[in-house]
Amino acid sequence: MKKKGSVLALLPLLIFVVIYIGVSLILKDFYAMSVLVPGVIAALIAIFMKGKKESLNKNLETFCKGAGNSNIILMCFIFILAGAFAEVAKTMGAVESTVNLGLSILPSNILIAGMFIIASFIAISLGTSMGTIAAIVPIAMGIAEKTGISLPLIVGAVVGGAMFGDNLSMISDTTIAATKTQGCKMRDKFKTNFKVILPAAIITIVIYTILGNGVISNLGNYEYSLIKVIPYVGILIAALLGINVILVLSGGIFLASSIGFFTGTLNLKLLFNSISTGIIGMSEIIIISLLIGGIVELTKENGGIDFILNLITSKIKSKRGAEIGIGILVSLVDICTANNTIAIVTVGPIAKDISDKYELDSKRIAGILDMFSCSFQGIIPYGAQLLSAASLTALAPFEIMKFLFYPYLMGISALIFITLFSNKKSVINKYNEKKAILE
Repeated sequence: MKKKGSVLALLPLLIFVVIYIGVSLILKDFYAMSVLVPGVIAALIAIFMKGKKESLNKNLETFCKGAGNSNIILMCFIFILAGAFAEVAKTMGAVESTVNLGLSILPSNILIAGMFIIASFIAISLGTSMGTIAAIVPIAMGIAEKTGISLPLIVGAVVGGAMFGDNLSMISDTTIAATKTQGCKMRDKFKTNFKVILPAAIITIVIYTILGNGVISNLGNYEYSLIKVIPYVGILIAALLGINVILVLSGGIFLASSIGFFTGTLNLKLLFNSISTGIIGMSEIIIISLLIGGIVELTKENGGIDFILNLITSKIKSKRGAEIGIGILVSLVDICTANNTIAIVTVGPIAKDISDKYELDSKRIAGILDMFSCSFQGIIPYGAQLLSAASLTALAPFEIMKFLFYPYLMGISALIFITLFSNKKSVINKYNEKKAILE
């Protein structure tokens, strides 16, 4: 029997968003309150909200189960390594040398667009927006310092590029989840996806190029050391080889440390202090990730996710409506879970049922799941991507959101795709789907 779900179960997440946004708007200062405050309040409300058969101990157990989810713990570990790598690279001079090299090569009017393209390329290679943000944001900060470019603007370009690459990457969790749940091949989903989001990427590049026209970077000669750029080159090569992000970041720390000792810019004390500082700098995002993981598990357990799923599926009447419904479903679940992979895994089986009922093209549905989830994941202020970028730059997520042109345009492109381009499922497509499932 289908679970109806409960709208009341969504209350903790709603309170979290309202407090976080509301207090910042009232005080007109997005630095006035740490995201941890509404996070703890929402967590306590979720824990003390008892279902018909639930006890406080049971709620605590469920909360801990969510906070200790393997995906959450893995994400926190990535945060730790990302913070350590960013700080070690900065201390040994990798960031400064990379920034100066970029300023020496790139024309000033394409610096911002260039950061978007670089972030896109690395994210496609790494298969993770988080690893990309950790590697590129420190470079973006250095460029902003040297040129006077608005820091939120250039960081927005990096985050947008990271979401572009994460959405297309063959080794991204979102791509794997979307294609596996829909029973289609990755390359088919890639081709469909690429055609839809390419216009959004081109428009984004044009916007960043226009905004970068007033940049003045002729501040003299920029000194750089090519050997200090190697950690970032190493990360890029490792990404192209499809190496796991944990190994990539660990290797980056080792490489940056070795070069630091070789060039005399690091000693043992500086290295350990840098690693410690980098990890501590990521403490807020690690804590909020654990809190959100626990809140989401309680929300799911108490029927919040079921309520959203049933609400949307009951309104579907046509093929176009089915695709729009799937897009809305995965978007709402992503907003509630702050994790696009979890959103796709949650909605995927339901999307498959809808797809079979209305004879939809599986590669289109896989693309829709990925595009909508990545679009919203890139713009929610409490998502890991914006929180990570904010932690590395000491910016408020809302300052960066104003310049996230690509995630907004990706969502618009996905809607246009559904509305204007009809879903025609051919006999060949059906054959390929069955073949993909068997494989």
